[in-house]
Amino acid sequence: MKDRFDLSGKIVVITGGAGFLGQKHAEAVAEFGGIPVILDLNPIQIDTVIENIRRQYPTQAAGFVADITQEAQVEKICQEILAQFGRIDALINNAANNPKIDDTNQLQNVSRLENFSLEQWNVDLAVGLTGSFLCSKYFGTSMAAAGGGSIVNIASDLGVIAPNQNLYKREGVPEQSQNVKPVSYSVVKTGLIGLTRYLATYWPEKGVRCNAICPGGVSNGQGELFLSRISSLIPMARMARPDELKGAIVFLISAASSYMNGAVIMVDGGRSVW
Repeated sequence: MKDRFDLSGKIVVITGGAGFLGQKHAEAVAEFGGIPVILDLNPIQIDTVIENIRRQYPTQAAGFVADITQEAQVEKICQEILAQFGRIDALINNAANNPKIDDTNQLQNVSRLENFSLEQWNVDLAVGLTGSFLCSKYFGTSMAAAGGGSIVNIASDLGVIAPNQNLYKREGVPEQSQNVKPVSYSVVKTGLIGLTRYLATYWPEKGVRCNAICPGGVSNGQGELFLSRISSLIPMARMARPDELKGAIVFLISAASSYMNGAVIMVDGGRSVW
């Protein structure tokens, strides 16, 4: 059975692959013998991530600078990857805007719904939803033509439950200045679940599967008050460690999940159960 988790030689495209969690997805692919292909806007960070991965694992990890909101760029990068590697076996739609919610001195907090700009809404949806659509369109079509593959959408527990804005509340701060999780984040992550179900029924006869994982919060230097508050909402009483999504990633892009299609897997310590 362990051989079914083997990713040896598999070409796995990861959007936002130079980001906090994108790096972990790339490591997971490399750990099981696959070749992570990172797409990101930051060329310096791409080089750093690839260097780190190649230092740890015997892989041909590669990276491309790409704005996934631009269709021409996505189409061009797809052709470049095919020219270099000959095929694409999996796509992880990971890229998304996820602004850090921290203390602010703004009198009118721009993350609040009443102040949230149409410009920011369009930017967030372009990265998280339009980018995932475009990558699925081109990389998914390539996989379908080649006999199959796996698409994994990185949604969120906030695509299934609503954000609890009390997590960010600060004492003595007027309502209009209180921090909130922006509306666009929930909409993008919910939209990815819809995209997952659409794609799962689009190419199944051609061997292309699509599933989603919905991670809860991941530890990344959050303050003690926030950690205490969110831990009280999670049955496991803690946030995820950065490496704890790797198992779900490897499972969904490997043959171990060969009969899983259209699934939405919660990886949230049980938060969505309460």
